[in-house]
Amino acid sequence: MSDMKAFVGVTDKTWADFLAQRPELDEINFWRPAGQKRFVALSPGDPFLFKTHKPHDRIVGGAVFSGFAFVPLSESWAAFEEGNGRKGPEELREALNKYRAKNKMALIQPGEDPLIGCIMLRDPVFLPEEETFPPPPDWAYNLVQGRGYENITDHEVAGYFAPVIERIFKQRPSEVLAEDKSTVRATWEHHGQMFGQAAPTRRRLGQEAFKLALLDAYDGRCAITHQAVRPVLEAAHIHPVAAGGLHRLDNGLLLRSDVHRLFDLGYLSVAPNLKVRISPRLREDFPDTEEYTALADKPVTVPKAKVDRPSRDALGWHLSKVFRAR
Repeated sequence: MSDMKAFVGVTDKTWADFLAQRPELDEINFWRPAGQKRFVALSPGDPFLFKTHKPHDRIVGGAVFSGFAFVPLSESWAAFEEGNGRKGPEELREALNKYRAKNKMALIQPGEDPLIGCIMLRDPVFLPEEETFPPPPDWAYNLVQGRGYENITDHEVAGYFAPVIERIFKQRPSEVLAEDKSTVRATWEHHGQMFGQAAPTRRRLGQEAFKLALLDAYDGRCAITHQAVRPVLEAAHIHPVAAGGLHRLDNGLLLRSDVHRLFDLGYLSVAPNLKVRISPRLREDFPDTEEYTALADKPVTVPKAKVDRPSRDALGWHLSKVFRAR
């Protein structure tokens, strides 16, 4: 059987209780109080479990990991709102400062908008008190943020994790792995209508996580114009969600809002060789298009991680199905 990773994150019961009372939230943020180290313990689709501090000290739920990003506090609130585990941005700021003070870090001052770490999660489940679990048997109480497990199907820990995963995710670990393994390696390896009948895969992100993860992956710069004015940057789907596309980084580009609009309308595209294509229709339909036609054949910026770069198949689909060749 393939390995299955998981992470047990330590949290305060206030955060867990707040979110447990809001079952309508399908995306939440397990935030970290500062822009410190990146969270690299999991890949999208892996289980993330919530363990409360002592004296409660229980596994109270879990969710599916979507991704990690460093974003300004204001953007975290704009994306997840109460999914941050607090009623408003000021309460979130107070909670962050509580942790900063405990760890002897500089407090967030009024008017400041610092970067915070966002562990972005989807499809959270919180358990009734009588159904919570004790911590893993080998849990070390000097752990501050949590602990990752490289393979929870290993015989040494499987006996503990199997009922936890089954209760929270409604599947045994082996079934979750089988579901993941059965999905196509590339979402675009379908015949006929692409994405038409595709089931959600464990690798997909939540909608808000998709936006913030793209901002993070592209270092806050438009992939085509290379401009870094965050208020005008948007998360573009290469294959639109309305047509069955998924929230996956390899199905996305970070684009300036006007370039995004032209991309969606087919006046502009990106070829599989990662160079910009400009439709001849743009000049025919609109005057004064020099700013955009000058982008033709320019290379696009891509994320450092190869797995996050635009899929060649997705780009090919956009070029053949959306781009206005004539």
